[in-house]
Amino acid sequence: MDKLKTMTYEVTDRIARIKLNRHHRGNGITLDLPHELAECVEGADLDPKVHLIALSGNGKGFCGGYDLALSAEGMQDFGCEDAPKGSPLEGKVQAQNHNPEAIWDPMIDYQMMSRNVRGFMSLFNANKPVVCKVHGFCVAGGTDMALCSDLLVIAEDAKIGYPPARVWGSPTTAVWAFRIGIEKSKRLLFTGDCLNGKETVEWGLACECAPADKLDERFEILLERIARVPINQLIMMKLLVNQTVLAAGLQPTQIIGTVFDGITRHTKEGFEFQQYAAKKGFKKAVRRRDEPFGDFGASTFKG
Repeated sequence: MDKLKTMTYEVTDRIARIKLNRHHRGNGITLDLPHELAECVEGADLDPKVHLIALSGNGKGFCGGYDLALSAEGMQDFGCEDAPKGSPLEGKVQAQNHNPEAIWDPMIDYQMMSRNVRGFMSLFNANKPVVCKVHGFCVAGGTDMALCSDLLVIAEDAKIGYPPARVWGSPTTAVWAFRIGIEKSKRLLFTGDCLNGKETVEWGLACECAPADKLDERFEILLERIARVPINQLIMMKLLVNQTVLAAGLQPTQIIGTVFDGITRHTKEGFEFQQYAAKKGFKKAVRRRDEPFGDFGASTFKG
């Protein structure tokens, strides 16, 4: 894991620490990130010294979602650097599949995004507990990582939500309703609104919030308490609770959410958003999307 491009990994005492590290791009998600995330999680699972995983982000915030400067401003650039020619992850394949004048193959979208879902779900499926720390912002695809973690600790002034529900996105990991119930999920996804840290705790999405200057301290206290528990007990407790979500139908719901995500980019409104972003830039497209709601979405968070 010494060649990681999107995050850092280290083990201190009994804690494996994964830190998103594209802070110059708001820790924006590229197609490399889910693969590297799964690799780090696997390393932590196999390390007999590690009791739990701590997930966080460098820079101004946890994660501003997918790096849409690549995918919205220029689909031809959005792809894995090492993807075989002609594979669903190659940039040229993605560009052609998002051409309004060409035939759209929804399964190409599904192949690409379901791969990312598997990477994010490595947090949920990890043998060991994952505790996520959110500061600044956690929006759009960033929420996939936060919500696939087992516990969430958030700064009081942080923002978390899924603004792409307004146009050009569907939550692919589809865990919102499983975390906070259907009514609260609909309230957020029908509007694309964000919650602050205090609201996140009140809504049952996070276990704790703290002032920004106390966030690290509160996070470390929780990590240290979990680290006291034997690994075998932690694995059993996580497996026990996760069965509730799996039995309720998480996996088939994720298939729907992932297919819907491709559809959102191929509606009339989705094409218009992408074309505007290609001409004016991603931040201006997001600002145009979010201004009617009285906020400025990821254009406020990134940079």
